[in-house]
Amino acid sequence: MTLEGTNTYVYGADPCVVIDPGSDDPGHLAAIRAAGEERGYIGGILVTHSHADHITGADQFEAPILEVTGVEAEVRVGDLRVLATPGHAADHVVFVTPDGVCFCGDLVLGLGSTIVPPGGNSLAAFLDSLALLAAEDLSLMAPGHGPWITDPAAKLAEYVEHRMMRERRLLAALESGERSRAALLATAWDDVPADLLPMAAMAMEAHLEKLEAERRLPFDLIE
Repeated sequence: MTLEGTNTYVYGADPCVVIDPGSDDPGHLAAIRAAGEERGYIGGILVTHSHADHITGADQFEAPILEVTGVEAEVRVGDLRVLATPGHAADHVVFVTPDGVCFCGDLVLGLGSTIVPPGGNSLAAFLDSLALLAAEDLSLMAPGHGPWITDPAAKLAEYVEHRMMRERRLLAALESGERSRAALLATAWDDVPADLLPMAAMAMEAHLEKLEAERRLPFDLIE
């Protein structure tokens, strides 16, 4: 679920900040402390969102946890701009440097597609967050999992098209008369391996919630 683990970033110097400290594994924490010492000292801890794989190690440092999750407008931490980017999580934020590097947490992954769970119109929020970043002049995206993204514009467009492709397939299944969730999943996500179908079902619920909010669902949809 976390690819090769959670990426932790140490940014700046005298002091530096730690972005997404990840787990409380002693070796991982020691590596962060060593990197922080090379940059003077650790002045604060930042997290992109409150999922355990990003925040568990946050209280293992003497530096304070800087509360920026869930911001409603752009704020700054030093020279980092903090942008609210809900979707993967309601409290998700990203951090953007002056030269366009975006520490994007789980909004966009280095490999594959991120999970957008149902609840609270999260898919619509996720697409809005992608549009927000697409409007930025980003030079690099440093995700919470997987390798760096060297072509942010292409990756963001890919993410949007992936969701829109699923929506088109789901709507086509509905228009053909499919009404059960099992049939919709089997039709619109027929290219997904069996072991990933539970995640696909979660994604479908997020799409259905979005379509319901937009009043684009038939009244006779069944379980």
